[in-house]
Amino acid sequence: MAQANYLVGLDVGSSSVRVVVGKIEEDGKGPNIIGVSEAPSAGIRKGVIVDIDEAVSTISQALEKVERMTGVQINHAVVGIGGSHISSVESHGVIAVSRADGEITENDIIRVIDASQAISIPQNREIIHVIPKNFTVDGQSGIKDPLGMSGIRLEVDTVIVQAAAPFLKNLQKAIAQAGLQIDDMVLGPLAASQAALSKRQKELGVALIDMGGGTTGLVVFEEGELLSTAVVPVGSAHITNDVAIGLRTSIETAERVKVEYAHALPREVPRGEEIDLSKIDPAEEEKASRHQLAEITEARLEEIFDLINAELKKIGRDGKLPAGAVLTGAGAKLSGVLELAKKRLKLPVQIGISANVNTVIDRASDPAFATAVGLVLWAGEYHANTKSPKVFESKMFKKVGKLFKRFLP
Repeated sequence: MAQANYLVGLDVGSSSVRVVVGKIEEDGKGPNIIGVSEAPSAGIRKGVIVDIDEAVSTISQALEKVERMTGVQINHAVVGIGGSHISSVESHGVIAVSRADGEITENDIIRVIDASQAISIPQNREIIHVIPKNFTVDGQSGIKDPLGMSGIRLEVDTVIVQAAAPFLKNLQKAIAQAGLQIDDMVLGPLAASQAALSKRQKELGVALIDMGGGTTGLVVFEEGELLSTAVVPVGSAHITNDVAIGLRTSIETAERVKVEYAHALPREVPRGEEIDLSKIDPAEEEKASRHQLAEITEARLEEIFDLINAELKKIGRDGKLPAGAVLTGAGAKLSGVLELAKKRLKLPVQIGISANVNTVIDRASDPAFATAVGLVLWAGEYHANTKSPKVFESKMFKKVGKLFKRFLP
């Protein structure tokens, strides 16, 4: 960046590329969001780059918009990653404490987290996050931060998030060609959780469902720990495709019809209500049934929530999260989606807005911008704690190669 006191989050999605700029304030209250921008995606499908030149053009458009808005030249960013190639596994690491007096040091914590990475992964996969869940010292489990404690044997349970290396390299190449240096790469739904979830929700047990265009991401927290991550290969763009087929119209018209008229609950829409497509596209002459549109929307959303519920069932949390589910992403703004999500997931559900930020820009609270805002907050936490190496190393995502130490809530 042109100035070190600005932080940038770049969310490269299947439907849109979004950029958020935050300014670091001297009051220590976290970054103040001063600019947001959005550009329709091209060359990106299901969270991965399929045409580098088109993706570069889209990213450049979004950057130019936010630079005009803020007057800040952008050349660094924290980047969100997604796509159905993302997966996570649980792992376990064990080491002997190095000091003769048994005091656990920062080096011991790094070594045990590093030991948890000793798992077999395919050559075309790359570890992007190693996130500690809890530590065990001499058989005493459930320890959040063992730094300074005494013991002989140190263990850790971690969640290892992996991605397909070729897809990561293509994303990195597109961003570099757009003139940006990548400060960090963060799983999109994990970044969104920074903006949309409270500490209490994470303690009680909550699922964040990030409803993107080509995919839907999921992160689950309980007792302040990340339990699981998943990405399902269906998103709100699939609703647009279904609408285009069902109403026999163009993709562009179908997208506008979805945004302006779609409802997730057909019973809430009178059967006789019609949509005059000529008001959206003068080339269209037909009228469409809004009830039929609702049926199309409901069917695809049911599929998405059923896939998410299947992921929750894998970890034994289907219908069992006290803080329920929080929806982010552009798909979360569809009418009736809350009621349908409650029915399919059998959980309390709410729309996630970026409540953990300082800003006067209304769009920063849009659920579609939760990931980009969360990326700025992620960068802000990193920046705030690097001012004090001791605090940074004991409380923040210390990065050593591919190693992350989770910010402890």
